[in-house]
Amino acid sequence: HGVTLSYDPSYVRLDYPMGDVPMERGVCADVVIRALRAVSLDLQAVVNRDMRSDFSAYPKTWGLKTPDRNIDHRRVLNLEVLFKRSGCALSGGDAALLPGDFVTWRLPGNLPHIGVVSTRWNADKTEPLITHNVGSGVQIEDVLNAWPITGRFRYPART
Repeated sequence: HGVTLSYDPSYVRLDYPMGDVPMERGVCADVVIRALRAVSLDLQAVVNRDMRSDFSAYPKTWGLKTPDRNIDHRRVLNLEVLFKRSGCALSGGDAALLPGDFVTWRLPGNLPHIGVVSTRWNADKTEPLITHNVGSGVQIEDVLNAWPITGRFRYPART
């Protein structure tokens, strides 16, 4: 389990590029953002650049008229669009997943959620564990098929 100890969806003005909320808090997308930063990929800059190039491709859920580099990369719906536009959607179901891949779900109430496929497996070795923050800080849990899956992604695309 990580140093992110709580779930905090607060809007925060961030540095740009490489802006982040304090490490001890965050949302599910922050788990993904931090995982990619560990390999020198800045989703904040990537999402902002892609949204500026084609803002109409992204959801209008939040009523924004222009991209907002403080929050856009922290929203699962935007990450799903970016990953699909980048050719990173996986086919082949759960069997196609590798450690470091991302999975998105809809939690009860149709709430978007994202997690990272870990290198660890559940007790019966049938599914990889997922690293995510669903409200209690970062956890590694057997939740791959706990909710309806809406996407499986490998970003950046790799073979």
